[in-house]
Amino acid sequence: MLRVAHFSRAAVSARAAIPTTRVALQRVARYSVDANLKKTPLFPLHEKLDAQFVDYAGFAMPVLYKGTTHIQSHNWVREKAGLFDVSHMLQHRFSGPAATEFLEKITPADLQALQPFTSTLSVLLTPEGGIVDDLIISKHGENDFYVVTNAGCRDKDLAFLAKESEPFGDKLVHDTIGGGLIALQGPEAAAALQKFTNYDLSQIKFGQSAWVDFGGNKYHVARGGYTGEDGFEVSIPDDAASVAFAEALLENDNVIAVGLAARDSLRLEAGMCLYGHELSEELTPVEAGLTWVVGKARRSGDRTGFNGSDKILAQIKDKSATKARVGLFNDGPAPREGVAILNEAGEKVGVVTSGCKSPSLNKNIGMGYVNKPFNKSGTKLTLDIRNKKRPAEVVKMPFVPHKYFK
Repeated sequence: MLRVAHFSRAAVSARAAIPTTRVALQRVARYSVDANLKKTPLFPLHEKLDAQFVDYAGFAMPVLYKGTTHIQSHNWVREKAGLFDVSHMLQHRFSGPAATEFLEKITPADLQALQPFTSTLSVLLTPEGGIVDDLIISKHGENDFYVVTNAGCRDKDLAFLAKESEPFGDKLVHDTIGGGLIALQGPEAAAALQKFTNYDLSQIKFGQSAWVDFGGNKYHVARGGYTGEDGFEVSIPDDAASVAFAEALLENDNVIAVGLAARDSLRLEAGMCLYGHELSEELTPVEAGLTWVVGKARRSGDRTGFNGSDKILAQIKDKSATKARVGLFNDGPAPREGVAILNEAGEKVGVVTSGCKSPSLNKNIGMGYVNKPFNKSGTKLTLDIRNKKRPAEVVKMPFVPHKYFK
């Protein structure tokens, strides 16, 4: 049963969907934002900060802020702390006696083993094993889960969830959740957030969450994010309160507002997937390098009945996947989505899905899919960029080491 409602609690975690080449972007002039675009609760703050907006997934979202370049924003997050508006993400609550059974049908996660107030990355799966979307699942109790899915897949996900939930009837309750969702990322994030609460944030480790009191208001705080840095997502159900909270954080000299441009380069350096680029319904989690999201208890016995399990479990057992996601370094211009990957004989063996010049490494990085056995680290390949052949090499990810607080 699907209920669309504003729920008073917010989800454990979210990864902001990032506009890149596959997503049609349109810059929106500072004073001419399309009235038809949806706006997050923090939109007035973005205007106040002279944000440059993009149309992403039907939302007017900040891509850059006046006085700060993409590279400056990116480096600030690596060195200090950046505040991101991720309120456009779709937050859900699943409850009822069939909640665990339902989520274990549409994802390969072992939710029975998940401890309360811990989370896991997972994927929604088609009956054929393709990836509908990636998501964060947080278990707050027996048959009580918070889930965050991508803004760019909002309509598709809701239709998928409605169809898949039909057999469960009134044993499953699905609420969608409104309010603001703020991500604070970077090495100074913990110190900045700690100033607003007596709760010892060091008790929350990566992948964990808690209800934290901020001056008499309890908000859901999750430790994690989409940058590879230490950080938090704070979910605030009241729109005005979310703006006030963000403004208070930005009074800290170590915190600046950061838009979607830096969000993309940060996640790429961290080796993280973006739906529509590294993930799609044509790919299984095994091919996407996400075999680990298939819980060990879901690989045998009576708990293997998740969508697409026959194909996915065969790929794990037989190592039958014919392609793999890889990281790349290359000479020349930065690689972009759709660039052909060639072997030494000049034959096409793969395609780039994301790429940029890494601000942290000052060199080109990319992700893509290649046919096996060209996925081995150190393999020499060529990228066909603007009809010029550029040397490339398969490398391990992440490109920049993760700095999670564990």
